[in-house]
Amino acid sequence: MRRAAATLPRLLARPIVFPRPRLISLPPLSPRSLPCLRLGSSLSLSSSPPPPPVDTVAPLPTSWDPPRPSSVSHAYADLEPYLGCSMPGKRLKVAVLLSGGVDSSVALRLLHAAGHDITAFYLKIWFQEDFENFWSECPWDEDLKYATIVCDQVDVQFEVVHLTDEYWKNVVSHIINEYRSGRTPNPDVLCNTRVKFGAFLEAIGSRGFDYVASGHYAHVIHSSSKDGLSILKLSKDMVPFCNSCSVLVQGTNLIDVVVKDQTYFLSHLSQSQLKKLLFPLGCITKEEVRSIASLMDLPNKDRKDSQGICFLGKVKFSEFVAKHIGEMEGIMLEAETGDYLGKHRGFWFYTIGQRQGLRLPGGPWYVVEKDVQNNVLFVSRNYFSLDKRRRIFRVGSLNWFSGSSPINVEQLQCKVRHGPGFYECSITSGSGISDEESLVVHLSEDDQGLAAGQFAAFYCNKVCVGSGVILDSWDEKCFPICSKALEISRMEDKSKLGKPVRIINLETSKTTICRSEH
Repeated sequence: MRRAAATLPRLLARPIVFPRPRLISLPPLSPRSLPCLRLGSSLSLSSSPPPPPVDTVAPLPTSWDPPRPSSVSHAYADLEPYLGCSMPGKRLKVAVLLSGGVDSSVALRLLHAAGHDITAFYLKIWFQEDFENFWSECPWDEDLKYATIVCDQVDVQFEVVHLTDEYWKNVVSHIINEYRSGRTPNPDVLCNTRVKFGAFLEAIGSRGFDYVASGHYAHVIHSSSKDGLSILKLSKDMVPFCNSCSVLVQGTNLIDVVVKDQTYFLSHLSQSQLKKLLFPLGCITKEEVRSIASLMDLPNKDRKDSQGICFLGKVKFSEFVAKHIGEMEGIMLEAETGDYLGKHRGFWFYTIGQRQGLRLPGGPWYVVEKDVQNNVLFVSRNYFSLDKRRRIFRVGSLNWFSGSSPINVEQLQCKVRHGPGFYECSITSGSGISDEESLVVHLSEDDQGLAAGQFAAFYCNKVCVGSGVILDSWDEKCFPICSKALEISRMEDKSKLGKPVRIINLETSKTTICRSEH
């Protein structure tokens, strides 16, 4: 049975107009005067509260309101040890991206304590009218309430920037196309590069801000020379986990380590973008951020960190994919035997190394390969066997903060995902695709989750030097797919397969490895 979303081709076929982002000043407005809008509605540009649109979501109950502090602490002397990344001693005009979370709120208060002239901005987006609003509650109403109180505490101007069309054009459309092509993009990297520090920087470019700040955990060092390069360093939150004087190398003992360093998500910014950025949290840890939030009596001091897709908050990944791409039923085959094991919702829901959502007994099962053309998943219970790991991959769309590749290509470290783990690596020239420059990356250790479309960030002595997009991965130990599985994958009428085979528990089965056709 085939159920593909009919809305996508129709949407991509018609031209989309992208107006300049609209800024709306909030100080005259109460948090309750900003209704949560459904698709197709908009806010008035006047300074007075607009009449509620016909198609609105009812406001949250009054009992929900975040707590307002009884008093505001002005003991900024206590914050001096934490101002190292806030450029104290200078009177700067800074635009602060405020999400309503504790990180960006503390960043704002640190900049205020450093004596800067700051204006807070909330980036607001929603989906195009072609798709229904599948949030069960207003996704930004809670954020705006917290953000407004944080700004009211220190009398900071607060504005909302509408970047719906820019977000759709530069992030959502790209993500959809990547998933439909069988690749696994990183929404957070795209959001930072194209929206937060792309479209937003353009929107406020004429307002004379010296820097744009956010609650990211990263440390930017700016040159004293106008023509000098800015450097992106690991945050203090990452430093305690560094190994000796270098960086922490990937290892199995890191599975439970949690760090907030976000240089990986910022690794694809341009040098011109980096020069405009300020990250006050780069010199402090997450634990210290919570302590500062309590000291300042911030209303969101106990609020949990968001874990969803960039800008999508509580929306689950599977919901996002289902609503924007649809479902198309396909089959799952065991990579070693070619046995027909069951069906799946569409190859775009799965990435290499994934085990969740397969719903197969006798596991754990892992996705080891995808046949995008025939919508087939190859799965295995032997994904972590030593002879099937990968340590070589190719990257393209290269971005180097210095403008050129590093000199010491044999002394680099690499991140292939957000987290505490690094690999020692070396890079060599690779064959390009469509005349695009590419490099071959050789990791010091094996990795089981290399996925095309993800980013690989490169580091040298705790400094992020750039990144690239993973194009593919291969070596002599890539996962073997047997000839029977490949033959079944190419069958036009897969209904002839009948019912899935009965899966035997791994402990009692003796799997025969078929000859690899890779």
